[in-house]
Amino acid sequence: MPALSSYARRKKRDFIMGYIKAGDKLLEIGAGAAWLRPDVTERGVSYSSLDIAGPADFVGDIRDWRSLGVPEASFDFVIALEVVEHVPCFEEIRALLKPGGLLFATSPAPRWDWACAILENLGLSQKRTSPHDHLVDFSSVSVLEPVRIKRFGVLSQWGLFRKPADHGG
Repeated sequence: MPALSSYARRKKRDFIMGYIKAGDKLLEIGAGAAWLRPDVTERGVSYSSLDIAGPADFVGDIRDWRSLGVPEASFDFVIALEVVEHVPCFEEIRALLKPGGLLFATSPAPRWDWACAILENLGLSQKRTSPHDHLVDFSSVSVLEPVRIKRFGVLSQWGLFRKPADHGG
């Protein structure tokens, strides 16, 4: 794994560990090899994964969550690392979160995606798996309440969002 991607992965894991707790039900969207599973299950978290390819607990597109059998409003925590720039799915994530549940998402900062592409071509960061057709500035996400939005460097944005407790699925 390229050095920048490896470093970013460690930082993301550390951030997530500060918010999850034993007994939480967690869904990772775009899980790939499910590299977070060992760390979160060691903490007593129930881990599920969703990806367009196996191995994953739910295999398919997040937008088809109903037909995949993903239970509505059943997750305390959803993780979408480098996913939302590929597919617009904030509404779907909202539907899967319990009231008060949290989403941690990361994505290239829209304005700096060109620089991310250069780093990928230089082999310094992981290559994208599909085009970034749905780049969105996290400050414009309106279907979830922002808890914390920050830049990781200038290239990446990190967002922690909450589903309002007074809303249903």
